[in-house]
Amino acid sequence: MSNPVPTKLPSETTEYPDWSDPPTQQRRTALPIVLFLLTCVSTFVVGACQWDPNGLIEPIFGAGSMIPVRKSILSNWDQGLIYMAAVLLILLLHEFGHFFMTLVYKIPASFPFFLPFPANPIGTMGAVIAMQGNAADRKEIFDIGIAGPLAGLVAAVPIAWFGMAELDLTAPEKGWVAFRLPLLMQWFADYIQVPGYTAGSVVWLSQLNPLFVAGWVGLLITGLNMMPIGQLDGGHVTYTLFGKSAHSIARITIVIAIAFMTYHEAPTFALMIVLLLLMGTDHPPTRDDSVKLGPFRWALGIASLAIPVLCFPPLVLKVAGG
Repeated sequence: MSNPVPTKLPSETTEYPDWSDPPTQQRRTALPIVLFLLTCVSTFVVGACQWDPNGLIEPIFGAGSMIPVRKSILSNWDQGLIYMAAVLLILLLHEFGHFFMTLVYKIPASFPFFLPFPANPIGTMGAVIAMQGNAADRKEIFDIGIAGPLAGLVAAVPIAWFGMAELDLTAPEKGWVAFRLPLLMQWFADYIQVPGYTAGSVVWLSQLNPLFVAGWVGLLITGLNMMPIGQLDGGHVTYTLFGKSAHSIARITIVIAIAFMTYHEAPTFALMIVLLLLMGTDHPPTRDDSVKLGPFRWALGIASLAIPVLCFPPLVLKVAGG
């Protein structure tokens, strides 16, 4: 996906204003590697601490001791490793789906920048790449935009499936927060017949497993990226499909999102919406908007509009007592 500033929770691409030198001379390597390694550590620690940032923050900043964190890591290191590997596989495939297409079309782009964030239940804020979007025509922007979500889903869907197969919702419900299921995972739960699952079930911290959380994160990130707004991946797709009519789609989507969060008093993505509004909801023109997509890309693009519906749980999390 493409944005002027890398601010997205999920994976995206962001534009540099100008590239005067060949792309290979512009790519930084040290910072992407450092951020990737920090994200490895962040996701590992969060997984080992049972996806409960309170179990990480309170001992350090409350009691001033690392002993509880160290004990949790020693007890659950295998869980942390599985989660780290699974969620980073999804993010890597997503970002390198974009990156590979920029190489195919010779569009200057950076290596992915991963965003570590241990103070939340998933350990990351996703990843971004930067590219010179105005160097790509309509067909190229479509391919670059849709390649990331499709590549990420190649890993996210089977990981989510196996994670659902390991769930047992008859286990005691403990924890301050629960994960709501997107529509696709609800279908998986019905088909697999997850013990204790009924329509509207949520998954509490005590019931989580690493593959479930990684699949859930992968679907969340993909669904969020495919929202038809600005230079999110979905914004690329809708602009290349519908041209300037995509601007109205983006504005309507923002209004619906604000109304939904206000009605449900759930400001989970309020900051992201503010950032999207500041950056602009309208997708800029491509290098050549007259290039034809062809019937296959049209069909794929229309089908991809269902991804947010299938992959994104609107209320995301449920707080205990809420």
